[in-house]
Amino acid sequence: MRGATARLERMSTPPLRTLHSLLVVSAAALPLIGLATDDEVTYDDTPQLPGQPYKVHGERPWPTVVTPGAQVGAAPADAVVLFDGTNLDAWRGGGGDAAWKLEDGAMVVNGTGTITTRQEFGDVQLHLEFASPAPPEGSSQHRGNSGVFFMGRYEVQILDCYENKTYPDGQTAAMYGQYPPLVNACRPAGEWQTYDMVFEAPRFDGETLVRPARLTVLHNGVLVHHAQEFIGATAHRAVAQYAAHAAKGPIQLQDHGNPVRFRNVWVRRRPALSSSPGPRSRTGAQGARARRQPPGSQGPGRRAESFNCVRITPSASRPRRASEA
Repeated sequence: MRGATARLERMSTPPLRTLHSLLVVSAAALPLIGLATDDEVTYDDTPQLPGQPYKVHGERPWPTVVTPGAQVGAAPADAVVLFDGTNLDAWRGGGGDAAWKLEDGAMVVNGTGTITTRQEFGDVQLHLEFASPAPPEGSSQHRGNSGVFFMGRYEVQILDCYENKTYPDGQTAAMYGQYPPLVNACRPAGEWQTYDMVFEAPRFDGETLVRPARLTVLHNGVLVHHAQEFIGATAHRAVAQYAAHAAKGPIQLQDHGNPVRFRNVWVRRRPALSSSPGPRSRTGAQGARARRQPPGSQGPGRRAESFNCVRITPSASRPRRASEA
């Protein structure tokens, strides 16, 4: 019995020399099981991507690292904070400083006029939160009316359309006078709502329009416009038209006479590609075994058609100031 036990121990415990050999072989085999070193993660023997100066999985500028906000909706590290609940320094009114009321971390429309950012922007990502007056008063366009204007020209409507009908291209989240939202994602009056928007400014060659302005909007997390083109600068009871203007313009929040509240307003300028070189490329079979990299940003999607608005209930569930930019 003792001899059998000894034989089992010898079989289950390899000699130290054997362990060392296994470790050496395992380390040498790491590239063969897809573990690449940090400086060899791209390919240089793959096909050229059409319309790009890069190869499939090849070396190209690496995306800039951006620290996101601590909570959903909070400003990321590279954002310009236009309102954080403390002051109106990033805004001006018609005759000087913005004079909207500050109350409980929000700025409130108070009849002193539309406010305009001191900075100007072109292509941007914009986040803002708003709440319509409660209890609700009025109907149609006279209930929680305001608006956000890109470049001072292209409006996304703000309105209380929770169980409140108005003309479809003038309801909440409409590209005013042009396209209704794909669905109605409004919350009840008094509840905070969110807009997350990506605006692409129009392009002009002299006085000629080369590319219309485009807009993607998520209202309370629900997609309501996707790469939709503006017909022109916002107009009331008229067909919108373009007129050549500068490449940048201010963002405006409209005073339409209703005490709409706003908070947590921030913007990101459209990021530029980094010019820093990437890690060294792998070739041949080694390149084929390199780890995959996260996909790059995608181009704008196809234009979305506008449909009659369907009522959607959103799910239940906030950085650098503009003066520091």
